[in-house]
Amino acid sequence: MNNTFKKGIYTFALLGVALLSVQCKSDKKKTVEDVVVIEPTPVVTISKKPFGMTSDSIAVDQYTLKNEKGMEVSIITFGGIITHWTAPDKDNNYKDIVLGYETLAPYETNPTFFGALIGRYGNRIAKGKFSLNGEEYTLATNDGPNHLHGGKKGFDKVVWTASETQTDSTASLVLTYLSKDMEEGYPGNLDTKVVYTLNNNNELEVAYEATTDKPTIVNLTQHSYFNLTGDESQTILDHELMIDADQLVPVDETLIPTGELTDVAGTPFDFRTAKTIGQDINAEDTQLKRGLGYDHCWVLNNQDEGMRLAASAYDKTSGRVLEVYTDEPGIQLYTGNFLDGTLPAKNGGTYGHRTGFCLETEHYPDSPNQPEFPSVTLNPGETYNTTTIFKFITK
Repeated sequence: MNNTFKKGIYTFALLGVALLSVQCKSDKKKTVEDVVVIEPTPVVTISKKPFGMTSDSIAVDQYTLKNEKGMEVSIITFGGIITHWTAPDKDNNYKDIVLGYETLAPYETNPTFFGALIGRYGNRIAKGKFSLNGEEYTLATNDGPNHLHGGKKGFDKVVWTASETQTDSTASLVLTYLSKDMEEGYPGNLDTKVVYTLNNNNELEVAYEATTDKPTIVNLTQHSYFNLTGDESQTILDHELMIDADQLVPVDETLIPTGELTDVAGTPFDFRTAKTIGQDINAEDTQLKRGLGYDHCWVLNNQDEGMRLAASAYDKTSGRVLEVYTDEPGIQLYTGNFLDGTLPAKNGGTYGHRTGFCLETEHYPDSPNQPEFPSVTLNPGETYNTTTIFKFITK
């Protein structure tokens, strides 16, 4: 082998090493500059476990939605009832903030409607009667002379069919129920779906949907009792409440609307600026006497805007704030006036007077008999859609 050939091989080898070195440096540089670090996507989980058997031997399950912050919402297929709901205080301590029971049996009677889905018609219908397209329908009178919350076996006392869905940042419990024609006196086969969706912003969305094969009436709502202290032995009278409503739906002695809408200004029903629930609850007022406290529907402002903030409640001690957003025209405030210490509490003891409050988004009571109120009629080919969001923050 001559020297010239040896020098050529040597030069080629050096060139190869140099190129390899440059390539390695180039790859290293690319790794540092171009590789994107993928953060884990926030996940909301959903789990399922048995919750017992009804008195007529139907299995009931409990589903629990949990987000990354620690909020948990437990819902049973019986009545679509929210049994537990944890929310953080200002020190990020999570406590259950809804009233309810630990076992199924008390929910089967549940005279207070703790945590339940309400239908076909939330609130009262006068004398259990209404007319639609010239035909009169008769419903159960289960609240004195009137019909209340769907009747003797409303949506709060049926077992719903459940399924689960998830996205990158939400988990949903989908509940469906077919209310058959003339069930509880209501016309039409009503195919109903309610979807509970929890996200990582501590928001629970409740989306309602229904269709019918005959003209009928629909007014669905959710009946959770909140106590933001996280201590079910405390009353809710010190909670500061805001309701964005200039008007009220006043009621007669049987809590049926009189047909007029009255201004809240200058009355105990003015919550446009936040005040404690207890500030005026015992005032000398005919409406308060009729409701034994607050058990009334407010006419929400900005009804043409769709989803908006309707109400908020704040417990100063814990720092918990509940915000309620809805596209509904009304909201019923109920202050636990009939809680009397006879119902068993989850943590022992009983539920005392005014230890929970409800904010039920809805159409007005007795709307089928009040032609001036927003319509609750659903016809074939139409879809009933409404959404409410419950959001928790702290301050």
